[in-house]
Amino acid sequence: MSSPLYRDPAAPVPDRVRDLLGRMTLAEKVGQVNQRLYGWHAYERTPAGEFRLTEAFRAEVAAYDGMGALYGLQRADPWSGVTFADGITAADAAAVADSVQRHLVEETRLGIPVLMVEEVPHGHQALDGTVLPVNLAVGGSWDPDLYEAAAAAAAAELRARGGHVALVSALDLVRDPRWGRAEECFGEDPYLAARFTEALVRGMRSRDVGVVLKHFAGQGATVGGRNSAATELGVRELHEIHLAAALAGVRAGAAGVMAAYNEFDGLPCAASPYLLTELLRDRWEFDGIVMADGCALDRLTRLAGDPVAAGAMALAAGTDLSLWDAAFPRLGEAVERGLVSVAALDAAVARVLTLKFRLGLFENPYVGERERPSGVTELSERLARASVTLLEHDARTLPLGPAVRRIAVIGPNADSVPQQIGDYTAPQRPGTGVTVLDGIRAAAGRGREVTYARGCELVGGDSSGVARAVATASDADVAVLVLGGSSAREADTRFEANGAAVVTSGNPAGMTCGEGVDLADLALPGGQSALFDAVAATGVPVVVVLVQGRPHALPERFDRAAAVLCAWYPGPWGGRAVADIVFGTVVPAGRLPVSVPRSAAQLPVFYNAKDHGYRGYVDQQATARYAFGHGLGYGTVDYGPPRLSRSTVSPADPRLTCTVTVEHTGGAAVRETVQLYVRRLSGGASWPRVRELRGFTQVDLAPGERREVTFEVTAETLASVGRDLELLVDAGELTVEVGPSSDRVQGAPLTVTPGSASPR
Repeated sequence: MSSPLYRDPAAPVPDRVRDLLGRMTLAEKVGQVNQRLYGWHAYERTPAGEFRLTEAFRAEVAAYDGMGALYGLQRADPWSGVTFADGITAADAAAVADSVQRHLVEETRLGIPVLMVEEVPHGHQALDGTVLPVNLAVGGSWDPDLYEAAAAAAAAELRARGGHVALVSALDLVRDPRWGRAEECFGEDPYLAARFTEALVRGMRSRDVGVVLKHFAGQGATVGGRNSAATELGVRELHEIHLAAALAGVRAGAAGVMAAYNEFDGLPCAASPYLLTELLRDRWEFDGIVMADGCALDRLTRLAGDPVAAGAMALAAGTDLSLWDAAFPRLGEAVERGLVSVAALDAAVARVLTLKFRLGLFENPYVGERERPSGVTELSERLARASVTLLEHDARTLPLGPAVRRIAVIGPNADSVPQQIGDYTAPQRPGTGVTVLDGIRAAAGRGREVTYARGCELVGGDSSGVARAVATASDADVAVLVLGGSSAREADTRFEANGAAVVTSGNPAGMTCGEGVDLADLALPGGQSALFDAVAATGVPVVVVLVQGRPHALPERFDRAAAVLCAWYPGPWGGRAVADIVFGTVVPAGRLPVSVPRSAAQLPVFYNAKDHGYRGYVDQQATARYAFGHGLGYGTVDYGPPRLSRSTVSPADPRLTCTVTVEHTGGAAVRETVQLYVRRLSGGASWPRVRELRGFTQVDLAPGERREVTFEVTAETLASVGRDLELLVDAGELTVEVGPSSDRVQGAPLTVTPGSASPR
């Protein structure tokens, strides 16, 4: 008897999908668009320490004679409750994954493999998974090539453990830093986020991992920075700001997108035909999967009337794969009630099956002898080092020279690995990581004295430790004051059904960032501010290091610091990265991926606002404390004016070059991030923005060195969203600007003459 066509690896994928679909029952189809079971409920440890599949898993497979996807088989964190005592380590991962897959392949009628879907927010969220710096730190590196290498390494780890699909936040932007999930964003700018999203997809695809990009679309624009709240986006704002990264990821080959919780134009994203069908499928010709966020489809019951109708609404809009909800498992009823067509269900099933064929699961369903990759830790540390941003310095205190013999390290974030690794992180083995205190002690070497005082707690106004901190600082040549926030979840944290932490007023858990941890006030907690004031009053030079997952507001009091460094959440080895910068082993190269406000009352402060000529508040400045793109080195660099190869172009042929001279004028060697912006002065389809990032490159400059930096300006550089919401080069007067940050640029005029618009 010959094998069915879907088993033939030489047959075209569409033919294999069509053949397999024709053999499936309604129940089997419904099973392929569901991932109901939490993966950590699929296995259990025996008293002998071995792993076995649970009855819950076997029952879920039997209910549909198959399984579309299994979420989080290897997830470990306080929400799942998985620890080293009962979870899957790297040594066991491949065998457990293979046992799951073997059950699907050998114990179901059609033998369809299951997609293993895992969270990879900043490294695989599993026991022994290598943790990378959070996305906001990655954005601060302004180095997509380095991130691509790190993403590839993380994907190789995932694949070696049996994972196939990585869920990664990439599409959200920090438009309001009060939002607790700011750390998951690459920054506030669509161009910067698009470049890192491309790098993410390229890196993971190179290791045969499918990427599902989160969250589609506009989740970073929720009102008041409130997680999962409504947005007030118009369609033009959506296209100009919030879709650039998604489009870049789709074009780079993303396997899927995850529909966001928020609504757009009155409909939750998972039920939006405009987003999921008209835009994603029809305009962008995306043929990957659309996944719902956790339990998001159940929320549609308020609109649809019951879970069956809710599932039908989402399926008809373009959602293909559920996540833990009770609506999609009842799609069979929806078909039988005539609420949705069999054709709509078949289309969703076909996309899930297509992904399985593309990943080669029918030919190679098992992990086999894949070797765990090496070098991931080194890449994590390199990313951390590249992201540390020098915001302020007096040109004397840093880097710490040999004359500095006594160093006081002070602050609630100085000696805690959990507080520097961010949200969505698995438990770490004891001894993993290097705190800032550890890093400075190791880098100081013999002959220097490093003392430590905590000073205060992370949150609250307790000042009982300030006196000791002041005494410690007074005996030192310099005080390194490590402040900021934490997304570390305690083991007894309460969670919503979708995994978001429940943090009550007063924040007893100590979290100041992370999903479900939105802030009304961006100021550092009172105890930290009091600690800074007391240590600064000693007269000892103070180097502030901010370990944080969002840009905390920095009022004028911090002008008294000798230097201010932002390390974001740099990952387990971030302490070594900070020490390298403090001692000058490595030059500071990070640049801000987000504007830093003076207070929450200023918001919004993102740099690319509409250019309406607003003059500011009466009671305080309206400008950011530190602008997007800002970052200093230990040397100084001068920029000449930009020079364009052409001052006039047409939409049909907009190509030109922009060249700028950058010259090292003093101090140590630097790594300079040269930034290209475009500012529209007239013309276009909507009121112009102040300026928009359209290119960047990093150059190393030795003392006294002078370099010519040239940007290729193309249709993509000059494109804007036209009347029909498509990208095109439109006629008008522009300025092409170059500089070290968004608030320190020089421009050259460029005219785009009227003519046939050139689509991007």
